[in-house]
Amino acid sequence: MAFDTIYKDYIKEIEERKEQGLNPKPIDGAELLSVIIAQIKDVNNEYREDSLQFFIYNTIPGTTSAAGEKAKFLKEIILGESVVKEITPAFAFELLSHMKGGPSIEVLLDLALGNDIAIAKEAAKVLKTQVYLYDADTDRLKEAFESGNAIAREIIESYAQAEFFTKLPDVAEEIKVVTFIAGVGDISTDLLSPGNQAHSRSDRELHGKCMITPEAQDEIKALQAQHPDKSVMLIAERGTMGVGSSRMSGVNNVALWTGKKASPYIPFVNIAPIVGGTNGISPIFLTTVDVTGGIGIDLKNWVKKLDAEGNPIRNESGDPILEETYSVTTGTVLIINTKKKKLYNGDQELIDISKAFTPQKMEFIKAGGSYAIVFGKKIQTFACKLLGIDTPTVFAPSKEVSIEGQGLTAVEKIFNKNAVGITQGKVLHAGSDVRVEVNIVGSQDTTGLMTAQELESMAATVISPIVDGAYQSGCHTASVWDKKAQANIPKLMKFMNDFGLITARDPKGVYHAMTDVIHKVLNDITIDEWAIIIGGDSHTRMSKGVAFGADSGTVALALATGEASMPIPESVKVTFKGEMKSYMDFRDVVHATQAQMLHQFGGENVFQGRIIEVHLGTLTADQAFTFTDWTAEMKAKASICISEDDTLVESLEIAKGRIKIMIDKGMDNDKHVLQGLINKADKRIAEIKSGEKPALTPDANAKYFAEVVVDLDLIAEPMIADPDVNNNDVSKRYTHDTIRPLSFYGGDKKVDLGFIGSCMVHKGDMKILAQMLKNIEAQQGKVAFKAPLVVAPPTYNIVDELKAEGDWEVLQKYSGFEFDDSLPKGAARTEYENMLYLERPGCNLCMGNQEKAAKGDTVMATSTRLFQGRVVEDSASKKGESLLSSTPVVVLSTILGRTPTINEYVAAVEGINLTKFAPSHKLLVK
Repeated sequence: MAFDTIYKDYIKEIEERKEQGLNPKPIDGAELLSVIIAQIKDVNNEYREDSLQFFIYNTIPGTTSAAGEKAKFLKEIILGESVVKEITPAFAFELLSHMKGGPSIEVLLDLALGNDIAIAKEAAKVLKTQVYLYDADTDRLKEAFESGNAIAREIIESYAQAEFFTKLPDVAEEIKVVTFIAGVGDISTDLLSPGNQAHSRSDRELHGKCMITPEAQDEIKALQAQHPDKSVMLIAERGTMGVGSSRMSGVNNVALWTGKKASPYIPFVNIAPIVGGTNGISPIFLTTVDVTGGIGIDLKNWVKKLDAEGNPIRNESGDPILEETYSVTTGTVLIINTKKKKLYNGDQELIDISKAFTPQKMEFIKAGGSYAIVFGKKIQTFACKLLGIDTPTVFAPSKEVSIEGQGLTAVEKIFNKNAVGITQGKVLHAGSDVRVEVNIVGSQDTTGLMTAQELESMAATVISPIVDGAYQSGCHTASVWDKKAQANIPKLMKFMNDFGLITARDPKGVYHAMTDVIHKVLNDITIDEWAIIIGGDSHTRMSKGVAFGADSGTVALALATGEASMPIPESVKVTFKGEMKSYMDFRDVVHATQAQMLHQFGGENVFQGRIIEVHLGTLTADQAFTFTDWTAEMKAKASICISEDDTLVESLEIAKGRIKIMIDKGMDNDKHVLQGLINKADKRIAEIKSGEKPALTPDANAKYFAEVVVDLDLIAEPMIADPDVNNNDVSKRYTHDTIRPLSFYGGDKKVDLGFIGSCMVHKGDMKILAQMLKNIEAQQGKVAFKAPLVVAPPTYNIVDELKAEGDWEVLQKYSGFEFDDSLPKGAARTEYENMLYLERPGCNLCMGNQEKAAKGDTVMATSTRLFQGRVVEDSASKKGESLLSSTPVVVLSTILGRTPTINEYVAAVEGINLTKFAPSHKLLVK
């Protein structure tokens, strides 16, 4: 493409963006920046002034190809090879200092280790402020140091003292904020970054337009104009902030509207958002806030009203009555004191907020984000080792909680095994801050482009060698292969494939594109129950190992370093007693667990922010995943499934078979990562069978925050999670905590559409569907749907297995539509007929970014999410609602066009092989 054409195309795009109220798109490509640099060098060029602005203020840093061109040109200016009156050598050094690693570090090392002493000293000054160095960079410094280079020694001595951190300004003692109520009740990340706008997440300014509503954005701007000396604090009133998906884009949007610029030379990257919630911040969201150096505050401004005996006073529905202890109404001015760790309204102390200002969080705030601390610690360790000195205490020491005589929960055991940098021989308990090695990492497709951006910004080019395996999915964009997907997904897959991940789509087109749900793939490639898994989705909740859903940045950090940092969470132990009734499905046990827990603890969710250690020993990984997956909706930090030896071996054999299928399809890479996982699985199976290392169990004297015993005898009918869209108390809507028995609906609630799919179902659910259809035809002579039924199997493996076992043929018989991979849909479905749709494996309606039910529909689904607008949006006359239930309830609801009665349900599932569970009698706590 001709030089002038490249630039003119960019100008044309700028004009198009102006019509949308947008600034020029940040530049990440070398071709365009090369043209811009040529125009800067030509002092008579008509585009020179604009080109200078683009070069200085609108180029993405890190390892983008544009950053490479920018760094090279700045080097020319510093060496005097190019003269640009607007960019002096001193300014060129300043620009390099804001480029965050990669080519900029290479240039700075060239200059610092060069022959011009004056330039070398200036380059060294900048290098001393940088932390995004990798092995190739530190190897150059080490070589120069060992050769007696004085500048190299000076840089390394600075690193040893962590001057890149100590010379930063201290965190302000007082931070003034003005409040903005984003909503009453839980604020989901869907409100902050809607799933149907996922395609625009990597275009930060454009994506920022979708946060909450345009009216809310105007209110925030008005508050900023009225209070120019204050930060706007976004609040979830009488709810939790940031529940739902693990979206960096949600925090990015909050920072874009309420934070501050990370650098004057980096476009649309803001940091330091301040958020609050009556019930605190969702654990995943809080981690993402830390990534950006922000502040998350548990406001506790509404508390339970108590009677004279100290017991909660309840309303007619049995819910505790809340009373306001202090107001955070929009426009309230508050003061955060970071030294006293208190929140004030004027001189009035409101609440202690120490948890928001731990020593580690204070470091994140000071450094502008957690990445800088992670990389800073690594560079300090390198420097001290090279100098042969003890590491000076600069950073807050890791908190090490060790309680003599107290056993370990399962998560404590896993963290102790994988911890790095802890005191030798010390056994750590919950509350300890730990750096851990990560075994498995997952990146999903609607956040993957952001993960790629984060990897570029931290100058990472290859996956850490200590990661056992990593996967890039294509499931969130599986439903519709539209222009947005065609533009984004191939580019993402190429980047991740080059980086070293196993990718769902092969950039070279060698193997067939896979759209398997990411959590299902991660569950298969996790081949050790002692593993730590990090994934770019809140449903990264494996039934082997302990898995943490994470934002795209934390995923990038895990991919680049093979590590993650977090406190060891407290655990809640969940065990079972009694016997499942023959007509119940395991999904009902999952929902009943949540309902029984809330009942046992007077409405308090003891799962929130903690590990659920669930003793499901008799279920294989596929089936147990239904429970661990739902723990995201329980607001748990993560979950661990305690399994019997024989069951775990069976699960690992299933995993091996599925990994082998991936290899047979050509998905392994040149490092044979997938074969390596099979080898590790074989080793683990041998350890279990020989008794050398049985399946993971907690110690008998482990300490739990709480213990929940689920009584299976009490589960008498199917249980449904209801969004309760018309509850008079707005804070009670869309919470996942309203679990109702089937009889509540009286057998007459109209159902407009059914959905079977998402990560909550396994092959058994598809077989249940096939069995029910055969039964209904036998009983009624035909199968007639009174509401559409959309079916999206989670994986291709399931489809292949159903075909081999004859069940897919049954589904085809009753379907009116079957996906065709050779001709995928190019547009989202907007209308549904009363028939069965067999959709492509993937997330489909559960994600809600491509396919949706018709506005205002009442949907009965096996999904995970019931948030407003997720599966179904409101119409002008009716609220859309997504009720979540078991597969047989969904099937019967679409056949009837309404909720079934309990008698209709029991009759319909007679003889059906539902997912059964019986408490383990073999699992003795060790």
